Amino acid sequence: MMPSFFIAHGAPLLAIENNNYTKFLNQLGQDLPRPKAVVLFSAHWVSETQMVSRVDQYSTIYDFGGFDPSLYTIQYPAGGNHDIAQEIEELLTKNGISFQNETTRGLDHGAWVILRMLYPNADIPVIAMSVNPMLAPEEQYKIGKALSVLRTKDILIIGSGGTVHNLRALKPTDNGEADSWAVEFDDWLSQSLQNWDLPSLFKYASLAPNAQLAVPPYGNEHFVPIFYAMGAADNDRKATLLHRSFRYGNLSHSVWQFG
Repeated sequence: MMPSFFIAHGAPLLAIENNNYTKFLNQLGQDLPRPKAVVLFSAHWVSETQMVSRVDQYSTIYDFGGFDPSLYTIQYPAGGNHDIAQEIEELLTKNGISFQNETTRGLDHGAWVILRMLYPNADIPVIAMSVNPMLAPEEQYKIGKALSVLRTKDILIIGSGGTVHNLRALKPTDNGEADSWAVEFDDWLSQSLQNWDLPSLFKYASLAPNAQLAVPPYGNEHFVPIFYAMGAADNDRKATLLHRSFRYGNLSHSVWQFG
């Protein structure tokens, strides 16, 4: 059975960097069994209703500004898959989850930055999915759980975001050191995930140390993809931390495997 993943997409510059994290993601793509398709929940696609892509071929969205000009020349022309999108819609319907189709939107950098490192040839179909940070974590988990059967069909489910993501707290220089408050939050999260402690995880905002710094209310869209990815492995409750590092003092680069 294919595992599901939560993968941090970091800052846009990650797309052109060569560091331990990018090397890890490159290797991860080679180590995993080749998936039939990738279903990806991106922190940069926020909507009140669950959106499901029905795109033949994706354009590349540059949803950032002021970065190295070379970033704006990157293309990731992955194709979609209407049959798998249809299956996703049927699973959502079966579980009482409302949704809408999206037929024109391209892949945002929350999607293509990591997909390009995992599968640089853009030759694996992608079904892009939105996230709703206004939902309760239980409901986000439920959406992922509704799609768990896809893992038995060699379909890879990814939540893309960041466990610690507070742009206002980032440091202008990167000396390789991590702020203690970020590490404390991530340590709490790590223990809770490995214990599959859903009651605590669903109340992370009040229980986790430094939660308001690590996951500010105005930026929780980067944290919540972890619940979609985790829910997709509800029938195989195992969480494994494959990589963790920090940039700019507190921006987390973490990869969690579920299942």
